[in-house]
This record gives sequence, C-alpha cells and structure tokens, in this order.
Amino acid sequence: MSEFKPLLTSGLIPGTAVSERPRLLVVDDQPVNIQALYQVFAKDSEVFMATNGQQAIDVCRQKRPDLILLDVLMPDMDGIEVCKILKADTETQNIPIIFVTSQDSPEEETRGLEVGAVDFITKPVNPAVVRARVNTHLTLKMQSDALRALASIDGLTRIPNRRFFDERLNAEWRACRRAESSLSLIMVDVDHFKKYNDHYGHLEGDNCLKRVANSLAEGNWRGRDLAARYGGEEFVCLMPDTDLAGAMSKAESLRLQVESLAMPHAESPDAACVTISVGLATIVPSEGKLETLLLGAADEQLYKAKQAGRNCVMGVALV
Repeated sequence: MSEFKPLLTSGLIPGTAVSERPRLLVVDDQPVNIQALYQVFAKDSEVFMATNGQQAIDVCRQKRPDLILLDVLMPDMDGIEVCKILKADTETQNIPIIFVTSQDSPEEETRGLEVGAVDFITKPVNPAVVRARVNTHLTLKMQSDALRALASIDGLTRIPNRRFFDERLNAEWRACRRAESSLSLIMVDVDHFKKYNDHYGHLEGDNCLKRVANSLAEGNWRGRDLAARYGGEEFVCLMPDTDLAGAMSKAESLRLQVESLAMPHAESPDAACVTISVGLATIVPSEGKLETLLLGAADEQLYKAKQAGRNCVMGVALV
C-alpha cells in the first residue's frame, strides 16, 4: 500500500495515504493480550501498543495508525469512551476500530457498533479470524482513503483543494494549540494573472497555474506541510511547528522557484516573466483565538506585498 504523490512530501493527502506496512494500534490493559495480538501481526505490520484509554488517544494523534484493536473493558476510561473521543476528532475519526472483548452479548455488540466501531471480536481471539477481519478493514480503509483523496484534489492543478486545506487548517490549529507550537500560513497570488489570461488565452492561463502549482508542491516540504490551491490564481501553504523566520525563508524560496520557471509575461508592468506575491502570518494558537485570525493576517500581508510592487514576501508574527 503506497503513498499518493506528488502533491505533498509525505503523500498526496496527509492522513489518507497508507504506509507500505499497515500501522496497527493494540489497546488492552492486560499485557498478555497485547502480546498475543502482537505475535499475530508483527511480521507484516507496524504494531503500536497502549495499556489505557488516554494512552491510546495520545498514540492515535501522534502515530495515526491505520486500524485500532481496542479492548472494551479497561479501568479509568473504557473502550466505548475511547471510541467516542476518537470518532469526535477530525484527526482520528476515519481510523477503523475493532472492539476486542470477552463480552459477546448482542447488546454489547450493538453498543459498540453504535459508537462507531466497524467490527466486534470476542476473546480469546482466533489468530486466523482476527487476521482476516483486520485485512478486510484495512482494504476498506485504503479504498475509502483513495476516494477521500480524489475528492480533495483540485481538478486543474492536481494539488489539494480549498476544501481539504480548510480541514487541515482546523486540524493543525488544534494540534499546534495542544503542543503550544507555532503555525505558519503562506498565501500566494500570481501577479497580474488576468493580464496573462487576456494576452495568452485561457488554455495558456491554465497551463501557467499548473506550472505554478507544481513548483509550489515540489518544494522541500516536511511531512505535515501542505501546499493547496485556494481559488483562482491564489495558493496557500500550511506549515505546522514553523516560526516566522522559518516561514519567511520558505516563502522566499517559493518566490524564487516560480520566478526561475521563466514563463514569459509580456503584459506584466513589473517583470518580464510570471512572478508571485507572497504574504504570510505565524501564530501560536491558544484559547479564544480562531483560524480566521491567521487567514486574515496572511491575506493582509499578501495585500502589502502587492502594494510594495509585487514579486516579494511580507510576513508578520501574531501575538
């Protein structure tokens, strides 16, 4: 199972690509039960382990497993509550959960399925049965991920679209808020694009946007970074765990990359080739602040870049 490329460094759509070795999380308060399942899957899968509910939630957010085998009866926080929390979080809601429990009543199974589990396996587990069911749900997840990825791709440029960007911004905002780390957002606008379209025609205009998008997407991004089409001739780049200095450096490299394409722009009053204006903002998300604050600040900096003559970068750190 391979990653979708070349839209992002780690895959086309972060969180939807499946690694070559499936990543499984086994959750049980009894180590002997964890060991039994580890023996079943260790050869073909990367297996993570957790012995309580909160640990399971933390591992899910950090490791993003492809599937969870979750014990129902655990002290402090049972599997039902863990499942509810994971399904309420956009970062983890698409991870399939199989309940593993000694209880086999129809009522318990119904309860598990109602909170979002995809299957129910009773203890003691039969290795052949649990392996077959896990393989089935991994296959279904891979197919579902592929469909979500297709729905998240911009039809023209083949990079993530506005819808997917909005989802990732919300998820990364919450992740950076928990970690108390910086989140940077870069906004890009193709300079004098209407003049380009009018002079060269819409087909060449589309080709220009494709080349700009490809240049942005091929940047030396890290795993959680995102380049997406925002709309029209505007693009956005999301950089978690990145301060203002790092974002400014990246933005300047993006500007130079597009300029180096040397696409002629006969109607531009500012340059002989296609260029971009870039605005960015950096913030440490916290209580009472919304993602719109970051978007608005980046858009304001983009406006300042245009006012300053275009083909330049403007940025600000919000407090």
